Amino acid sequence: MLNEVTPLILTYNEAPNIDRTLQFLKWAKTIVVIDSDSNDETLEILQFYPQVKVFKRKFDTHAKQWNYGLEQVESKWVLSLDADYIVTADLKAEIINLPADGQIDGYFARFKYCVFGKPLRGTILPPRQVLFRKDKAVYLDDGHTQLLQLAGKSATLTGYIHHDDRKPLNRWLWAQDRYMVIEVKKLLETPMSNLSWSDRIRRQKILAPLIILVYCLILKGGILDGWHGWYYAFQRILAEILLAIRLIEAEKIKI
Repeated sequence: MLNEVTPLILTYNEAPNIDRTLQFLKWAKTIVVIDSDSNDETLEILQFYPQVKVFKRKFDTHAKQWNYGLEQVESKWVLSLDADYIVTADLKAEIINLPADGQIDGYFARFKYCVFGKPLRGTILPPRQVLFRKDKAVYLDDGHTQLLQLAGKSATLTGYIHHDDRKPLNRWLWAQDRYMVIEVKKLLETPMSNLSWSDRIRRQKILAPLIILVYCLILKGGILDGWHGWYYAFQRILAEILLAIRLIEAEKIKI
């Protein structure tokens, strides 16, 4: 199966992460990278990997960026990865044994969030459809991120992807604030009846930061991960607070 798979990665100033991600993709004959005008060492790092093909495209939306990436892939199967995703040995072994021409058209993978390289017991990251047939897939925008629309049958892999983002705090804050502006637009423009239960809670502004603290530390067992678990919980609380502030700002300006 691996011979039929091309990893597809989006980058923008991913120097703290991309080398580590590529180290676990040395098995790939070709890796397609869509770069959004990085101005750090990302492009220099990519040059050290001969199987990497870099395409530059100015960023507009995640869906358009991913769909452009799909156009550059020549293999039947795509492995869609963020620049801070690590394909674990167990997941790689599982992909090797998958039938390239079976009845399944796409596979979901589960995640383990890492704090400074340490995988946590739990995460709020839902499974994501990362491995799929190119000719049956298209990306749609969904708030600050994207949603893969797949025509066909799906299954879930047992192996994990490690989400190991080591960008500095100022970059994380910049990204989260940018995401929340887009997320606010989605929350305010979508009828309440069409929102998920979690997004309905987020619309209330006050409850979400409190609930995420309990969810990360207690329900997901983060408190057992020591300071790594607290760090992750603080990150998620801060993200929800940023969203609440942006929601209040948008509602007051609208009034």
